[in-house]
Amino acid sequence: MINQQATNQDDDFALIQRFIDGDDSTFRTLVMRHKDKVQNLVYLTLGNRENIDDISQDVFISVFNKLKDFRFESQFTTWLYRITVNKCKDHLRKIRIRSIFIPVNESEDEYGSSDSSSEYVDTTEIVQQAIARLPEKLKIPLIMREVDSLSYKEIAESLECEVGTIKSRIFRARESLKFLLQPFEKDLMM
Repeated sequence: MINQQATNQDDDFALIQRFIDGDDSTFRTLVMRHKDKVQNLVYLTLGNRENIDDISQDVFISVFNKLKDFRFESQFTTWLYRITVNKCKDHLRKIRIRSIFIPVNESEDEYGSSDSSSEYVDTTEIVQQAIARLPEKLKIPLIMREVDSLSYKEIAESLECEVGTIKSRIFRARESLKFLLQPFEKDLMM
């Protein structure tokens, strides 16, 4: 796995260098290689599918505009995740600002309307909704660790904080998830 990561990093660096040298077509290869990771991070961070494409597109527009300034000091994916996280934070900030001016529909419960007579339980949906309820500073490192399998060091670099802070946040996120998922324990263990 480490050799594969090193090869991917070298490939990314070669593509970036070709882009900097004027070969704009290499950008498409970078997008195709990393778009699923970006979309997964956006989806898991925001907790809905509505804005995945728009935010992912914003991420890659920013990457396109800033790629010539890439310094090759960290992995491309670390830099890409930092941009993705910042775009997600910007989106959440906009939602919070809008929510000040838009009344909340009180008829919906936290988990949306559900048919209580249904025996089918979507465990993935339950877990995703619990993750969505975590604060950003806990949710994002947890997703990067558990879904994207990044090392603590890579997450720390992406989020620009210490490795110990990341470990603490991931531990707290897991503990919070245990608490949030406790009411669904029977459903999740089926």
